[in-house]
Formats: sequence, structure tokens, C-alpha cells
Amino acid sequence: MSISKFVSYLRLEKNYSAHTVNAYEKDILSFVAFCADEHGLLDVDNAEYPVVRSWIVSLVNSGISNRSVNRKVASLKAYYKFLQQIGVVAVNPLAKHKALKTAKKIEVPFSEEEMQAVLSQLPFADDFEGRRDKLVIELLYTTGIRRAELVNIKINDVDLGGRSLKVLGKRNKERIVPLLLPTVELFRSYMPLRDGLRTIGDGQFLFLTNTGNKIYETLVYRIINKYFREVSSKVKRSPHILRHTFATHLLNKGADLNSVKELLGHSSLASTQVYTHNSIAELKKIHASAHPRGKKSQGR
Repeated sequence: MSISKFVSYLRLEKNYSAHTVNAYEKDILSFVAFCADEHGLLDVDNAEYPVVRSWIVSLVNSGISNRSVNRKVASLKAYYKFLQQIGVVAVNPLAKHKALKTAKKIEVPFSEEEMQAVLSQLPFADDFEGRRDKLVIELLYTTGIRRAELVNIKINDVDLGGRSLKVLGKRNKERIVPLLLPTVELFRSYMPLRDGLRTIGDGQFLFLTNTGNKIYETLVYRIINKYFREVSSKVKRSPHILRHTFATHLLNKGADLNSVKELLGHSSLASTQVYTHNSIAELKKIHASAHPRGKKSQGR
């Protein structure tokens, strides 16, 4: 089997994150275990589609979601595509496989009122943690960056004079995002307290815990939940919802889809278009209230 070569290929040539590479490897190894246990097949490189299909059926029968099954199958499909590239197999057994149907996952963004309530009305403590937490929320909302991108921001990535931030996105792609004046002001309020901490390591990262360690993704999630549960009854309150909120609010105000795509760091418009359903709903309201025919229909 060529799994180790595939893992090296993902890490070194595709520049995938360690988390992503581990997920691919875990999915493929689960297929390897299934083939050995159910079919006595010890080398899966030449497995045919009926064997793969029996694995898919077993995953579905185990009760996991179609979305999770599709992710696992995508990992295996990528593995066989790699085997084709290096000449180990002639045919990808999953070449004609169709993904299982999944329900559309609709993320409900925070409203402008909820964002205003958190950033302008909630009391943040006037200490290191309070200023850090407010800057975390402000930055996620005004730039749309991902949680992992926020965690890995370094001090040298921030240009307050130029009001810009360098972000290292997926697959190590860099992009520059603009900073709004209120965000710059929060940076200037946070930095003196941050610089006063005794940092662990080389101290290059922007966001730290109160013990001087680099901030971690779970803590970012807790920060968002801590403050938004005070103003929002939404079931899901996460950093990704703030990214979704950023995109939705821009589109609602008439921002160009391509511009939002660049700000979010998406490689294709298809990724950005998932954020448009809320802006379409807003446009429907405007259309119905502003158009003469819409007003007539509302009066019936």
C-alpha cells in the first residue's frame, strides 16, 4: 500500500494542514481495516468498486450522516487519484461514484442588532482578557477571517499605519485584509496590555492567554459563546457564524460577490455563494416593500 507516500504528498506538495492530513489518513485507514475484516483484503490499492460500495453501505448503516460518509469517500477517492498519478493503478474505482444526497446546511448569521449589542452595549472588563476578547470578536466580524487564521496571526502581520492585516489561509495562501478604524483603535488598546505579559516561547503571536501562551481554537469558541449567549438565542454561536455574518452583512449592503470572495480567501465563487441565501432573503423583503406590485400584494 502507498498510504505513507500519499500522506507525504498531502503534507509536502499540497501543503495541507496537519489536521487535514490526519483526517485523510484516518478515513483511508478505516477503509483498510474494513477490507481486512470483511473481505480478507490486505492490499487495498487494487480494491474494486463493489468492495468500496460495501464499505459505504456499512458506513450508512452505522448511522453516521451522509455528509460524513461523503467526506470519508472523498478522502478515499483522492487516494486512488494519487495512485493513478504515480502509476500504481490504471483506474480509480471511485471515478464514477456519485456523492450521497445531503440536506443543505443553512447557517443563521447574527443580525446587525445582535452585533451592535455585543460590541457597543455589553460591558467588557477593562483588563487584558476583556480587551483581548473584544478585539477577537471585532476582528472576526470586520474581516471575516477563519478561527485558525486568527489564532496564527503574528505581531508582524499587523500594519496599523496601513490599516491592513496579513493572513495565512488554507494551503498556506497569504492574503491582505483591510482593517476598519474601530478595529485599529481596539488593537491600540489591547497591545500595551498584551506586551506587558510574560510570554511563553518567542512571543511572536498576537493573541495570547493570560498565562502568555498562544491562544488556541477552543478558547476562541468559548469567547464567542460567552458574549453572544447574552444577546442571542441562536442555537449555534461560533467563530464560523461570525464569518458567515461578515459575508452576509456585506452582501446585504450591496457588496460585490467577487470582492467578498477575495476578502474571505475563497479559491472559487462557488464557496462564496453559500453565503448568499440570507442576502437574497433581504433582497426579497426590499423588493416586496419597494415595488408597487409588491405593496398591492401585501394589502390583500
